[in-house]
Amino acid sequence: MVTHARAVVVGGGAVGCSIAYHLCKAGWTDTVLLERDELTAGSTWHAAGLLPLFNMSYATSHIHDYSVKFYQDLAGETGMDTGFFRVGNLRMAQTEARMDEYRLYASTAETVGIPYEWLTPKEIAERWPLVRTEDLKGAIFHPTDGYINPADVTQAMAAGARARGARIYRKTQVDAFERTASGEWIVRGHIVADKGGILQAKQPFEIRCDVVVTATGNHAQRTAAMVGCYIPAIPVEHQYIVTEPDPALVEWRASNPQHPVLRDADAKWYVREERGGWILGPYERNAPAWAVFGVPETFRADLLQLDLDRIEAEYLSMIHRIPSTENVGLKDDFNGPICYTPDGNPLVGPAPGVDNFYFAEGFSFGITAAGGTGYYLAQMITQGEAEIDMWSLDPRRYGPWINRNYAARKNEECYEHVFILHHPDEEREACRPLKTAPCYDRVKARGAQFGQVNGWERPTYYADTPDFDDHAARSFRRGGWWRFAEAEARAVREGVGLFDVTPFAKHRIMGPGATDFLDRLTCNRLPKVGRINLTYALTEAAGTVRSEFTIVRHGENDYYVVSAGAAEAYDGDYLRKMAPADGSVVIQNVTTQYGVFAIAGPKAREVMEAVTFAQDPAAVYTNKAFPWLSAREVDLGMCRTLAIRVAYAGELGWELHHPMEMQNYLFDRIVAAGQGLRLCGTRAMNWLRQEKSYRAFGSDLGRDATPFESGLDRFVDMSKDFVGKTALETAGIRARCVTLLIDGPADADPWGREALYESDGTTRVGRLTSGGWSVVFGRQIGLGYVDPAHAAPGTRLKVRIMGALWDAEVVEDSPHDPQNLRIRADSPARR
Repeated sequence: MVTHARAVVVGGGAVGCSIAYHLCKAGWTDTVLLERDELTAGSTWHAAGLLPLFNMSYATSHIHDYSVKFYQDLAGETGMDTGFFRVGNLRMAQTEARMDEYRLYASTAETVGIPYEWLTPKEIAERWPLVRTEDLKGAIFHPTDGYINPADVTQAMAAGARARGARIYRKTQVDAFERTASGEWIVRGHIVADKGGILQAKQPFEIRCDVVVTATGNHAQRTAAMVGCYIPAIPVEHQYIVTEPDPALVEWRASNPQHPVLRDADAKWYVREERGGWILGPYERNAPAWAVFGVPETFRADLLQLDLDRIEAEYLSMIHRIPSTENVGLKDDFNGPICYTPDGNPLVGPAPGVDNFYFAEGFSFGITAAGGTGYYLAQMITQGEAEIDMWSLDPRRYGPWINRNYAARKNEECYEHVFILHHPDEEREACRPLKTAPCYDRVKARGAQFGQVNGWERPTYYADTPDFDDHAARSFRRGGWWRFAEAEARAVREGVGLFDVTPFAKHRIMGPGATDFLDRLTCNRLPKVGRINLTYALTEAAGTVRSEFTIVRHGENDYYVVSAGAAEAYDGDYLRKMAPADGSVVIQNVTTQYGVFAIAGPKAREVMEAVTFAQDPAAVYTNKAFPWLSAREVDLGMCRTLAIRVAYAGELGWELHHPMEMQNYLFDRIVAAGQGLRLCGTRAMNWLRQEKSYRAFGSDLGRDATPFESGLDRFVDMSKDFVGKTALETAGIRARCVTLLIDGPADADPWGREALYESDGTTRVGRLTSGGWSVVFGRQIGLGYVDPAHAAPGTRLKVRIMGALWDAEVVEDSPHDPQNLRIRADSPARR
C-alpha cells in the first residue's frame, strides 16, 4: 500500500468511485480510494438504479443531468457495460395541482436544457396500454431518463479511475484522521482479512495526504465524528419489491422497446421493468430512521427486516395503475438503509471547522447524483470552486444546534415527502417549533404563519385569524396567503410595517487585526465609525460572490457583521477559517444574543419618534442627525437598541438590533406606539425588495456569478486588494442580472425558477432567480440572469409561467424610487 497521496477518498460506493475518477481526470492522478469492504457494498448494491432528472433545484438538476450524460459516455471509455437503459421516465398526475408542480419543474428543467414532453391520458394509453389512465390528468415524460445497474456503473467508474492513475484498496478500514502541524492529513486504519466469513484485523496502515474526501454513505456520522463534526446524515429504511414476470408485459415487449419508468407521485411510488416483471419502490409514511446513533461495525452488505404491511397501500395502488400485476407473484423483496438529510439534499463540500477535508454524504438518490457530484466536487477541490453554485448542498447549511433526534425525525419526514407536492411555499411541520424568538407567542396570536430558516420560526405572512390553515393556503399559483402578503406590501409602501427578522446571522469581529482582516476579506471599502456598508466576500478562485455582509463599524477595530440567517454556520466557518492564526482577530457569534425588528415605510420615522422618550435629546431621526446608512445606539423606552438606518423593503426605515431578553418589551412598545402599523412577513418583504432590485443571497447571488455579473459594481472597490480580486479582473461577463416586469397570468406569479426566452419565444436566453408580485406596478416582477446581449433596459423577453410564455420587459434597476428619494426622505417638520 502507498504511504503518500495527494487525495484520499474514503468509501467505495458509486459516489466515492465517481469522486476518485473525476479527481484523476482533473489531474490529481495521485489519488487513493479506500473501501472497508468491497466496492458497492453499501447502499449502492441494493439501489434500484433509477436516474430521475426531475428536480426543483437548479444545482441538483445540473448534477443529475451531468450524471446521465456521463454514464452514457463511460461505457465507451472503459469498455465496460454500465447497464444503462434509456427508457424514459413517465411522471403521472392524478390532480391539477400535481400538473402545476410539473409545469413549474418543466421551466426549471428548461434552464438546464433537460428535454421533456407533455402527454394527455389518452396519449399515455395509446403509447403504453398496460397503464390505466381514466383517473389521470396527464403526465410529463422525460425521454432521456432511465435506469442503470448500480454495481456495473460503479465498477466502470473504478476502472476509469484506475486507468487514470488512482489506486483503490478494498478491505481497508479507516479508523482515524490526524492533522499535522504542516497541514498534512494522516489517514490511519487497518487492512481486514476475511477468513471463512469472519472479518479479522490484519495490519495497520497510514497514508499522508493533502486532502481527504469522505463518501461513506450510511457510516457518515461515524466518519464525521473522527474530525469532531456532527452531520445530520441518518439512514431511513427503504423497501422495494420485485415481481415475477408479468405475462402482459412479456407479450407487450415482444414487439415494443422497454417500458419507461413509471412514477405515480400521487400514489407515492415508482415502478420499472425488471426481467419481464416489475420493481415497485414506494415512499410510504412511517418509514423509520435506522441506526440513529451509528451503523453497527459489523453491518456491511446487509439488509433489514421486512415490514411489507407498511407498503400495502402502495402495492395495491400499483395493481390499480397496472392491472396486469394483480395476479403476478412476488419474486424478491428488499429493505435496505438509504441515507437522508433533513432537506433531502446531500452534504457536498468543506467540512465545518476543518481545513482540506470534504464531505460527500447523505445521498438519498446516490446513483443519480454520483456522476455529477464527482465532477463538481473535483472542480471545487482542484480549482477552488465549482462552475455552479453548490451552496444548497454545502454541509455548513446546517448549524451545530442540530442533533440526532432532530435529524432522525426530519429525515423520516423527508423520506415520506419524496412524492408529496413540493410547493415553492412549502413549510414542513416536523420538529417545529424549535427555535423561537421571544415574541413568537405574541405574533402567533396576531395571525402569524411561520416559515423556518436555520431552525428559527419566522413569520412569512399574517392571516386574519390565528387558526388560519396555512397548509391549505399553499399552491403553485396564488395561494390563500396571497391576499395577506399583498396587503402587507401595500401597507409598507403607503404607511409602515414591522418585520421580525431575528434569524439574521450576527457576528462581532474585534481585535487589533480586525480592520485589516475585514478589509482584505471583502470587496467594498469598510465604513467609517458609526456608519454601515454592504459588502461581499468573493471566492478566491473565481471572483464570484461567496457571502454577503452588512458591516456596522462600532470602533477602529470593532465591527458588527450581519448576514443571511440561513448562512450562520456557513459564514461563521468561513470567517474563522480565514482569520489570522496569531490571535489578533476575535470572532464571536452573537446571533442568539440579539433580536432584530425592521420598521419600514413612509411613516417609519413617526413610529421611531413615538417609541423613543420624547424628552430624550438624542431622539432625533432627521437626515442630519441620523443619516441613511448610519448606525446609532438609541434608547427605545428602557431598551438600549442598535438602530441601523437601512431597510431591505426599499423605504424609509430602521433595523432595530436589541437584546433578545428585552424583545417582548420592545415589541409591545412599538405596537402600542405605531398608529396604523401593520405586522408583515417575509413574503411581502421578498416582493418589496425586488421592486428595488435588491439581490437576495442564495438565489440571486451565489458562487456562480461575479459581483459585476450580478450588478453589484458600486459595492466593489478595485483600488484596494481583496480576496478574489485577481480572479475578478479576468473573469469577464458571461451573464447579467436584470430586473423584469412581467405581464403574466391573472392567477399565478413567478417563483424564481422560470426560463427566459427571446421575444419570439424560440431561443432561451436566461432564467429567473426571484419572482413575485409588484404592488407598485400592478404586474409580476422578477430578477434573473440573461446573456449580455439581452440585458439592456427595454429589451422584450418571454418568461414561462405555468406552462405558457408571457411577455416580460427588462427595466432599469430599482424601478421603484430609482433615486432613493423615499429612502432618504427627511421629516418635513425638521427638514
